[in-house]
Amino acid sequence: MSTKHDLLFDTAHCNGYDRISPDELSAAEAYCDGYKAFLTASKTEREFVSNAVSLAEENGFRPLIRGETLTPGDRVYRINRNKSLLLAVIGKEGLDKGVAICAAHIDSPRLDIKPNPLVEDSEFAILKTHYYGGIRKYHWVSIPLELHGVVCLKTGETVQVSIGKDTSDPLLTIPDLLPHLADKQAKEPLYAAFSGEDLNLMVGSKPYPDQEEKERFKLMVLDLLHEKYGITEADFISAELCAVPAYDARDYGLDRSLIGAYGQDDKVCGYAALRALLDTADSLNRTGVCMLVDKEEIGSEGVSGMKSLFFDTFVSDLCDAQGVPLKTCYENAFCLSADVTAAFDPNFASVYELQNASRVNWGVGVAKYTGSRGKGESNDAGAETVAKLRRLLDDAGVIWHLAELGKVDVGGGGTVAMYMANRNIETIDAGTPVLAMHAPLELTGKLDCYMTYRCMKAVYCG
Repeated sequence: MSTKHDLLFDTAHCNGYDRISPDELSAAEAYCDGYKAFLTASKTEREFVSNAVSLAEENGFRPLIRGETLTPGDRVYRINRNKSLLLAVIGKEGLDKGVAICAAHIDSPRLDIKPNPLVEDSEFAILKTHYYGGIRKYHWVSIPLELHGVVCLKTGETVQVSIGKDTSDPLLTIPDLLPHLADKQAKEPLYAAFSGEDLNLMVGSKPYPDQEEKERFKLMVLDLLHEKYGITEADFISAELCAVPAYDARDYGLDRSLIGAYGQDDKVCGYAALRALLDTADSLNRTGVCMLVDKEEIGSEGVSGMKSLFFDTFVSDLCDAQGVPLKTCYENAFCLSADVTAAFDPNFASVYELQNASRVNWGVGVAKYTGSRGKGESNDAGAETVAKLRRLLDDAGVIWHLAELGKVDVGGGGTVAMYMANRNIETIDAGTPVLAMHAPLELTGKLDCYMTYRCMKAVYCG
């Protein structure tokens, strides 16, 4: 006869700190130190790609050349428009056996600078913005902001812009309305208290010295930008500049159990997918592919998003090197759609269904489906796929738990999973639980970050 222990799903000891060994705790701390340093240096998708390539090349990766012969152990990568990246380690088995994929996105909500952004108003120079992704607008006022990105000149030269990252740099901000004058604003619904057109960066209040000039405050800012970067106002038209929070990744909580930083959705999974492939490269039976994509926060559209054929082209080139049909590789592939999930927050308990909610310090969160309400725009992995991931994680000793994104009719969200599944690739979601997701400062548990990395290793080696 089965015992009570055999029949019940035991959640009494799900907190990872009750299950993890001292040696693993030390390994988790070391891993998180590397993650924090990488995240601080990679606030945009362009920076993430650049830093990831440097790390990959240090570990023996090289650019993939179409038509070359590939043999087991080869480590290759390909960059897509400097905003997405694919890496592969060729396994001992042929590509007819499929590939093991960990796919994450590396873009995050932010404030993009408009194409014609600089205005002068009441002796202030202002940069106008257009927010990117699902932000709560009130989060972005009265916080320190940095300006990151590139300006592409008509000559073909690309100028890298970074203002605020260095401690000697000035910072930017969007001033909030003082409470003494905010009575009317305070009575408005939260979503209406700030409009997108209100999110304007204060970038100057000093006039250009020549009193005969017009728009002296705007001209002063342009003069400074030209002096440092050699750009003019017209060059904003072909620029990709964005305002991001000026927060370094730091330990949070008196017990230092949490990481607080901007952009952990989904760079926490992106870094884990990258690091796991680098660390398993010498022991892969199946070919491992790390996929780091752009544009997830706005629907995965565009040439650098998941809907692009960039992934298909890359894997097709791998398959051509072994004479394997792409469709055969896809039919036998397995993809972990690695995206963060919403961690239960006791301050907002009413929007979660605790029985199925993701929890901080319970390890990586596995989600059979995402989507909203009636599972709209969800992959909804099959039972066989869920069982396969359960087996992989348990065999590898990974701490994991179930994850659902809030109560059924409250809201929801999506990942890149459905776009991978549409290619006839077996796909399931899993990722790190996050508090304050999409806020300028997001929180993750160190234990969960480490177990996400361990999860990716299990997938590559499974």
